[in-house]
Amino acid sequence: MTQNSNILVTGGAGFIGSHAVVALMKAGFTPVIVDNLSNSDASVLDRIEAITGRRPAFYPEDVRNEVALTAIFKTHAIDAVIHFAGLKAVGESVAEPLRYYDNNINSTLVLCRVMAAHQVKTLIFSSSATVYGDPPSVPIREDFPLAPTNPYGRSKLMIEQILGDLFVADSGWKIGLLRYFNPVGAHESGLIGETPQGIPNNLMPYVSRVAAGTLEYLNVFGGDYSTPDGTGVRDYIHVMDLAEGHVAALKYLESQHAGTSGGDFGPGPLIVNLGAGRGYSVLEVVRAFEKATNRQIPFRITSRRPGDVGVSYADASRARRLLNWQTTRNLDAMCADAWHFMLK
Repeated sequence: MTQNSNILVTGGAGFIGSHAVVALMKAGFTPVIVDNLSNSDASVLDRIEAITGRRPAFYPEDVRNEVALTAIFKTHAIDAVIHFAGLKAVGESVAEPLRYYDNNINSTLVLCRVMAAHQVKTLIFSSSATVYGDPPSVPIREDFPLAPTNPYGRSKLMIEQILGDLFVADSGWKIGLLRYFNPVGAHESGLIGETPQGIPNNLMPYVSRVAAGTLEYLNVFGGDYSTPDGTGVRDYIHVMDLAEGHVAALKYLESQHAGTSGGDFGPGPLIVNLGAGRGYSVLEVVRAFEKATNRQIPFRITSRRPGDVGVSYADASRARRLLNWQTTRNLDAMCADAWHFMLK
């Protein structure tokens, strides 16, 4: 794989996917996007082109459509795949588990079948820290027990297990499982960021809309956790740091012999946490956003959401050691960039 290699990016028009596309293009790769636009908008292509000067190939298809996906592989000489496509709201997954299992797992099965048929065996999967469930301690290491507390997290863990079995069955694969913590912020240009449809499920876009006056106040889900201020603590990572982590993982996988990508965990897929390695409470984020916007963020404490845990932040040392990657943007930058995007 060379720097101008074709990288298929499923879900590449979404929040994380679009930033990864920009990072890939900046690193000299050629992304090919497939996205059914269920939680994204095709206008992001204009914005990616404005940032990079190039327009990536785009197919508005569902990854579960094997015929459409096969046609894309036949049109482009795909060298590797980054798989972002999937439903991702914890609360919604509790209410609609069958939809989550169908979408997230079936899309991965179809993708892997089509990849194998075309002898494309380098895959990075967008996993999640939700696979750890309520961890026994923090910071969370990659060898911690896996016990997700909701269908979204269970779908991610099932996919990790499927990919692990695939790796064992065929040593020609190079697979990376990247467990994200909480991506926030936006590209520094303000041109791309998080634009969820309807009322946001994630903290930063919700706070942004409250600051802009389009939502009246922020609901803080739970004020009675065992944390310094009672609100949930999360490891927030700037989305561009996360995007650059994918480029680092892709380069790492390419440097490995097939069947040996597991690093110091021995044979198996590469497994790494992508996080800042420290936690911020909901109210700390609110205060940082107030500082970035010079506006007050009204909020009210409500009951905990089903499936949420109190404290979650990463031990990010493995990514630093194996991928030579670490976060470079702090909470102030996350808030400032998210607000810049909101204003644009």
